[in-house]
Amino acid sequence: MSEVTGRLRRPPALTFVMGAILAALVGPNAYYLLSGSSHALQTWSTIFIAVVVQAFPFLVLGVVLSGLIAAFVPDSVFARLPRHPAIAVPAAGLAGAILPGCECASVPVAGGLVARGVTVPAALAFLLSAPAINPVVLVSTAVAFPQVPNMVLARFAASLGTAVVVGWLWARFGRPGWLRIPQRRFGGTRPGTEAFRLTVQHDLLHAGGFLVVGAAMAATLNVAVPPGWITAVAGIPVVSALVLAVLAVLLAVCSEADAFVAASLAGFPMTARLIFLVVGPVVDLKLIALQSATFGRAFATRFAPMVFVVAVVAAAVTGTVLL
Repeated sequence: MSEVTGRLRRPPALTFVMGAILAALVGPNAYYLLSGSSHALQTWSTIFIAVVVQAFPFLVLGVVLSGLIAAFVPDSVFARLPRHPAIAVPAAGLAGAILPGCECASVPVAGGLVARGVTVPAALAFLLSAPAINPVVLVSTAVAFPQVPNMVLARFAASLGTAVVVGWLWARFGRPGWLRIPQRRFGGTRPGTEAFRLTVQHDLLHAGGFLVVGAAMAATLNVAVPPGWITAVAGIPVVSALVLAVLAVLLAVCSEADAFVAASLAGFPMTARLIFLVVGPVVDLKLIALQSATFGRAFATRFAPMVFVVAVVAAAVTGTVLL
C-alpha cells in the first residue's frame, strides 16, 4: 500500500515540465488580457512561446535517444577505446558526435565509463563532446540559424576542440586524487526498459525545466534590457563575448534547445552567440552541481574553470575564422 501511495505522490516528469510551460504561457497572457495595456508582456510571451515551441521537439528527441543509449548500449563498447591519451582523447571526443544526449545524461555516462576502466581524460572528452556535437544538437542549430549555415560547422569545430584540449590538459596536469571514482547509478540491476524509463523521466524533468527557465530569461533579456544597452555591449566584441559566456553558465539551457535561445539574442554578434553555444553544454550551474556530486568537489572546482577558459578561447578563435 505504501508503495502504491508513493507512486501516486510522484507525478511523472512530463507533468512537471508541461505544468511549468503552461504556467509560463498562461500567466503573462492572462495578465495582458486583464490589463490590456502591457505591450512588453505580449512581446515577452511571443518570444517565450517561439523559443519553447521550436526547441521542445529537439529536447524530447535528444532525451529519448539518450535513454536508449543509457539503457541498451553497454559501457563495454566504450571500453574498447585506446589507452594512450594522444589517441584516446580525440577518439572519445569524436564518439560524442554519434551518441545523442544532453548534459544531464553525459555526466553519469562518463562516470560509468571511468568506473569501468576507461581512461579519465578520454571519459572527460566524451563528457564534453556528447552534449555539444551530437546529431540532434547540430540539426537544431541548423534550424535555429537557417541564414548562417557556418554556425553548425563553427559549433562542431569549437566544441570538439574544447573537448579534446581539455582532455589533453587533464592527461598532462590532472591528479588521481582530484577525481572520485563514482558508483554507477542504475548499474546492471535494472532491465533495459526500466532503465530507459527512469533515464527519460529524469532527463526530461531536469532538461525541460531548464529549457523553460532559459526561454523565460531570453525573453526577459529581449524585453527588459534597453536596446541601447545591448547595442553598447554588442559593439564591444570582448565584452559581448564575456557577457554571453557568463549568461550560458547562469541560464543552464539544455544543449538540444540552446540554439533557439541564442538565435533569439539578435542584438549580439555571431561570434558572441557561438561562445554561448559552446560554453553552455560544457560548463553551467547544473553541470557544476552534477559533476561535484558525481566526481567530487575537488574535481568540479578545478575542472569547471579550465573548461570555461578553453571553451571561450576555442569559440572566439573559431568564430573569428568561420563567422
